[in-house]
Amino acid sequence: MADVSNSALDRRALRTGLRADGTPARVTRRRAETRERLLAAALSVFAERGFGRAGIEEICETAGYTRGAFYSNFDSLDELFFALYEQQAAHTMTQVHAALAGATPDEGLPSLLDRVSNALLIDRTWVLVRTDFLLHAARNPETAAALTRHREAIRETLQPVVVGAVDLAAMPPALRDPEALTSAVITIHDAAATRLLLDPDLATLRPWLRDMLTALLSPRA
Repeated sequence: MADVSNSALDRRALRTGLRADGTPARVTRRRAETRERLLAAALSVFAERGFGRAGIEEICETAGYTRGAFYSNFDSLDELFFALYEQQAAHTMTQVHAALAGATPDEGLPSLLDRVSNALLIDRTWVLVRTDFLLHAARNPETAAALTRHREAIRETLQPVVVGAVDLAAMPPALRDPEALTSAVITIHDAAATRLLLDPDLATLRPWLRDMLTALLSPRA
């Protein structure tokens, strides 16, 4: 029984990245590659079949692994989705930081927004999967709460970037709160992503995104 318990703890450590005592767990290169292949397969299968209609077996077959490989990395399809969610959020933040890396202190807001809107590579496949999962979460309170926590983590990461680019005192009263302003930025980004589902033309979408962000973040007289 002790062996079984230790094995379960080992698998959980590999999934969470932490041991039972809270210290970082060692993740081998091979296991990291397995996880990445499972994530890539899941994104493809979810996009083709829909989140609610895709199963673990199908994802494993696409990735070329057994169910054992899946459960060594994820407890459930929900957990796998949230790993995808964190991966996509990290990609977006990398794009934002790369776009702003060369900005000068005296660069104005229009130029900064041009940098960001031109750098963002909104993935239509991911938007399709995320929309499916949103409907799934809407019917499951626990999943909805977990999704809310993940969105709050994204907002906390993005907030210093947004606050650093504007004068909060010049915003309308409802947007002078950093959390509210950052949430509004995310809402506009989400709206742009939703538009991409019906019109996959990024050349048209980028100016729209820039104009919406400009309207939101420009100082009021």
